[in-house]
Amino acid sequence: QVQLVESGGGLVQPGGSLRLSCVASRSIFSNNVMGWYRQAPGKQRELVARISLRGSTDYDDSVKGRFTISRDSAKNTVYLQMNSLKFEDTAVYYCNALSPSGKGFYPWGQGTQVTVSS
Repeated sequence: QVQLVESGGGLVQPGGSLRLSCVASRSIFSNNVMGWYRQAPGKQRELVARISLRGSTDYDDSVKGRFTISRDSAKNTVYLQMNSLKFEDTAVYYCNALSPSGKGFYPWGQGTQVTVSS
């Protein structure tokens, strides 16, 4: 069964932190580069962080130095530690395996809402 379940979002003040989790079915997690995406209101979904099977990471410039992606093979889980959050980080966050084009490969999960507000 193909499944992606995100959690950990919430309301946070600017400068605050959140840790997102994504539990993926083993068939997805074990064979793919995984990524965190986000979609803000009125905008297209964008890739913000990716992690390879070996743990190599890459980040969009907008989050570099503030977000950290990691993966736990024992739990089939991908994490996104978000620090120094800004208003513009407000979005629904999703995880997925990356297709060769960088877009999500599998059906999207429900996502988790992150709202940065004072």
